[in-house]
Amino acid sequence: MDFNEYQKFAESVAQYPNRGHNYIYAVLGLVGESGEVAEKFKKLIRDKDPKLTEEFKKEILKETGDVLWFISTLAYEMGSNIEEVAKLNVEKLQSRKERGVVYGDGDNR
Repeated sequence: MDFNEYQKFAESVAQYPNRGHNYIYAVLGLVGESGEVAEKFKKLIRDKDPKLTEEFKKEILKETGDVLWFISTLAYEMGSNIEEVAKLNVEKLQSRKERGVVYGDGDNR
């Protein structure tokens, strides 16, 4: 499955108020789902010997899929697509790599 196929599927199951004009919903969903990923790791550290079992990895990957869905939804709400998000990220990281500024502070380094 490529990004375009994924986004078409994600759009086919999207149901929320003012779809196409509701970037706030997408942003809040992205933050919430990212928090769920962090929460699972926090509980792993708190409650168990922090070993990454196959079951835990599967649960994390499922939650990461929810993060991906909201990234796709946010891209849609911004009039773009997930492929463009990936392309822009590759360009940004490639530029940083070429300039030797992968490490450091600031978004526009």
